[in-house]
Amino acid sequence: MSLKQNLHNLKEKYRGTKMEQSFNALHTFLYMPNMTTHSGSHVRDAADLKRVMNTVIMAMVPVLLFGMFNAGYQMNLQTIGADIDFLSMDNFLVGLKKILPLLIVSYGVGLGIEFIFATVKKHEVEEGYLVSGMLVPLIVPIDLPLWMLAVAVAFGVIIGKELFGGTGMNVLNPALTIRAFLFFNWAAWMSGDKVWVHGAVDGVKASNGVDAISGETILGALAQNKPLPEHWDAMNSFLGFIPGSVGETSTFLILLAGLFLILTGIGSARIMISAVIGAVVMGLIFNGLVDSGVIVEGTKFYSLMSFPYWQHLLVGGIAFGIVFMATDPVSASQTNMGKLIYGFLIGLFSILIRVFNPAYPEGVMMAILLMNVFAPTIDHYVVQANVKRRMKRLKLKTA
Repeated sequence: MSLKQNLHNLKEKYRGTKMEQSFNALHTFLYMPNMTTHSGSHVRDAADLKRVMNTVIMAMVPVLLFGMFNAGYQMNLQTIGADIDFLSMDNFLVGLKKILPLLIVSYGVGLGIEFIFATVKKHEVEEGYLVSGMLVPLIVPIDLPLWMLAVAVAFGVIIGKELFGGTGMNVLNPALTIRAFLFFNWAAWMSGDKVWVHGAVDGVKASNGVDAISGETILGALAQNKPLPEHWDAMNSFLGFIPGSVGETSTFLILLAGLFLILTGIGSARIMISAVIGAVVMGLIFNGLVDSGVIVEGTKFYSLMSFPYWQHLLVGGIAFGIVFMATDPVSASQTNMGKLIYGFLIGLFSILIRVFNPAYPEGVMMAILLMNVFAPTIDHYVVQANVKRRMKRLKLKTA
């Protein structure tokens, strides 16, 4: 008897009990639902929630695989030397050994809580955490202790999602809620110059036994007004051969993922493009302040403000945040004009927070969470403005 038939039999056997939801969730996750709507008005669309989630996950897979290679590459680059092949099996295995446990903990804890809530409350297990479970390992440092991740995931799913009613009802993006919980409780594991390269926290030595690994990022150096590393250039940053969170380093792959999501109708082009414009505008304003002499060399914010505006898009997690989290269809604005305003302000605030927060130069997380809160307000005023315009046109016609 096939697995599908076994799951169907178990679902029928436990129908009406608390265990029905668990078997139903496994059946729905693995196979097409065997139920169809027969009457009444309803929306017919081939893009159901499971297919939407699967499409986003497919867009993240290349980023995840690249992150595995880059994790080993960044460690070996400093411990062995510059003459190493990026696509080596050694690099991949180093990354796989560190990232796979992060994935297992993220999905194990998150989906476990989803199953418990569905069983107790007797509702369907929603597929919403399938994307969040993949996002979480991609936005954290590679050496983050697994117990910290487990606690943060539990907080994010219970407080940030289930208490609001589950998938589709949360105000904040669950993955960013988890990251914010980690940052505000264990800041030393989420920022600084010792967390972005595997082994730096444990004080792994270089091959000469003298120099320890440095995990400093470009943004970390700029925030402290330090000179940029000699080996850094914009192309390396665009391709992703730099330290950083597991999945946030390759702007090139993230750009391809964004195009894939737009072409499949999953991601909002309005949000992505307006966020990029917002970041560019803020970067140009800061560059203008430096060029006009308002900000001079040696002052606190000089390095970040003088950093070329377009290069802000190549460092940190801003590209990843714009493509995968700002476009969350639940927590983002819903109206077309609202999406433009929402995206523009995310880009603007990301660079603003990055420059004025030396303790945490990556600002996209706070920018998206802030705009998640204001997204309903933006939509409200956009709808009210449309109503007023139509009322005005109606009065002119009837005058």
